[in-house]
Amino acid sequence: MSPNALDKTAPAAQISTLQPPPRLLFGPGPGQVHARVYEAMKQPIVGHLDPYFFKVTNEVQEMLRVVFGTKNELVFVISGTGSGGMETAVSNFVEPGSKVAVMANGYFSDRMTEMAKRQGAQIARLEKPWGEVIGDDEAAAFIRRERPQVVMYVQAETSTGAFQEGKAICAAAHDAGAIVIADTVTSLGAMPVKVDETGIDVAYSCSQKGLSLPPGLAPITISPRAAERLQARKTPNSSWYFDLKLLHDYYGARKYHHTASASLLYAMHEALLLIMEEGAENRWERHRRSHLQFVKGVEAMGLQMHVAEGHRIFNLNTVRVPAGVDDAKVRSALFNDGIEIAGGFGPLAGKIFRIGVMGPLATEGNVSLFLQHFGKALQAVGYQRAACACATR
Repeated sequence: MSPNALDKTAPAAQISTLQPPPRLLFGPGPGQVHARVYEAMKQPIVGHLDPYFFKVTNEVQEMLRVVFGTKNELVFVISGTGSGGMETAVSNFVEPGSKVAVMANGYFSDRMTEMAKRQGAQIARLEKPWGEVIGDDEAAAFIRRERPQVVMYVQAETSTGAFQEGKAICAAAHDAGAIVIADTVTSLGAMPVKVDETGIDVAYSCSQKGLSLPPGLAPITISPRAAERLQARKTPNSSWYFDLKLLHDYYGARKYHHTASASLLYAMHEALLLIMEEGAENRWERHRRSHLQFVKGVEAMGLQMHVAEGHRIFNLNTVRVPAGVDDAKVRSALFNDGIEIAGGFGPLAGKIFRIGVMGPLATEGNVSLFLQHFGKALQAVGYQRAACACATR
């Protein structure tokens, strides 16, 4: 066989350089990434123990305190997705045999439950239908009755679009001697999380939603009372990789733990810097305005939101699929126009559209553009009330 014949059968002969198709990411995440974040990722990498690397991480921690709404000293960036942040929180603060109370109203509270079970916890769940939130009085009564060591809830439930207020949960948990873990994966960077004001002890998030950078990092913050609980823990964490004591030695004492990605940290730094330049309050207000414009637009089409007014996430909208409409066909039509959204799953499969309006896409012009395409896609599958005044605010 000649060398030329070998070349023709080599895998590289069928592989070209990357040319990803352009998309408008109006799904629940990943969201659109700002051009400056991409530019930051192109910068030369440094080692994971380089002084410049730790200069970047220190500045990232400082800016994360602003978006988390906390003065906590302990703020880390986990090398992993939002689920890695969840596993970090659960594995460090849930010990075998401990009692864990879960506010269960969506997919990610179910995932929390599963992780706690795998740590050997006793689980007590306060169940609500997907899309509803848990009332202050029922949460407090449940926690007083169960007397758990850990209480967990999802602040912004990506599977339903519901935002869960947490002050009553945290107050009741603290009265019972428990610490509170909150999932802020979807809210951080697009809504006020208010860790300290709410009373959250451990909050984790991700990089690819409200913060508007690529997936792969999970910010987490730990309150002083949670840090005391961690130091008093009698059993070793079953996860070596997510052990916060080891991560504290890495980011604090600069003792080698793992090879963190400088490029992703650059992206996080630039994304947070964009938030600081805009002003966190201004960014939250921009997302709120975009959400209200979106809701007005879809209601003008005769559509209904899944979550009751006052309990909705700004940057993740759930719209009920109208009767007789195949949601997959609508999503396919949008995808053919270069727009990505998502459908529901679990008990909401085929019943809702999940539409993210976050980061660079949370503007009046982009919302109007989406509503125009959404209306056209609905009309294409036979929905009759899809005409809308897409410039409404």
